[in-house]
Amino acid sequence: MKIRRTGNCLFLLLILFFVICGCGEQEQKKPDGKIYNIYYINNNETAIFSRPYETETTDREELLSELLEQLGKVSDKLEYKTPLSESLQVLSHTVTEDQLILSFDESYKWQDVTTEVLVRAAIVRTLTQIDGIKYVSFQVKSEALTDAYGAVIGMMNADMFIDNAGDEINTYEKVKLTLYLANESGDKLKQVNRSVVYNSNISMERLVIEQLFAGPLENEKAYPTVNPDTKIISVNVKDGVCYVDLDSMFLTQIYNVTADVTIYSITNSLVELANVNKVQISVNGDTNASYKENISFSTVFERNLELIENRS
Repeated sequence: MKIRRTGNCLFLLLILFFVICGCGEQEQKKPDGKIYNIYYINNNETAIFSRPYETETTDREELLSELLEQLGKVSDKLEYKTPLSESLQVLSHTVTEDQLILSFDESYKWQDVTTEVLVRAAIVRTLTQIDGIKYVSFQVKSEALTDAYGAVIGMMNADMFIDNAGDEINTYEKVKLTLYLANESGDKLKQVNRSVVYNSNISMERLVIEQLFAGPLENEKAYPTVNPDTKIISVNVKDGVCYVDLDSMFLTQIYNVTADVTIYSITNSLVELANVNKVQISVNGDTNASYKENISFSTVFERNLELIENRS
């Protein structure tokens, strides 16, 4: 009896072994899905964050359509806002080599500035995970997307939207700047206040210079002071002095403004920052030159209140 029972046990063990092996082979043959991060906007519209999404789709076109669908899928618990919605949909998409072009209707331009940046970040971060897609560009009614200053934004990649520690991405912030541009006659400075959404990876000092060189917005009723072709080589602050190094295009003035207006538009704008008291300007690293032959760059400039128009 013992021999028979032992034989039955061994037989059952062998059957169990082959069943387990068979299941293991089936599991190994089953294709593993790939996990993508789908990025959404938080309800405060201050950052984007990701949620994992698994799919077995490998065809690029099918996968692209699938991820676009996920970008518009609303949370049942309303935990977040989707980048794409009924009011903001992709009309068409085209892939050329490694670039994806997304086309939107006019409603894209109706978004708040901060929201629009987060929408772009979420879409680009999500779709550039697809093999073969490195860049994404947006179009609105077949025209390239432009920023608030009319400049074409062009191709974007994931590196433009850097991860912070943790899951959230919040590389764009909103700040109010005080800039000094020229009045109509070009002999005085005019103060303008401008709200800017900017990439927090750049310094406030560089942001001020970039905004100043971009010139006035349509509603500011002011005039540019610096040749827009001027390139910024470096901007650094040490012991309250902001050192601004520009290329030689700065010396070529194309606007009808005085030398003082140009120099102090830069100085007064930078001194509005809490950490800047004085400004030194150089051209290609040289402070021995002069601007319009009467203002030496060896000078460390301080705020000039007398040039400000209508100052009480």
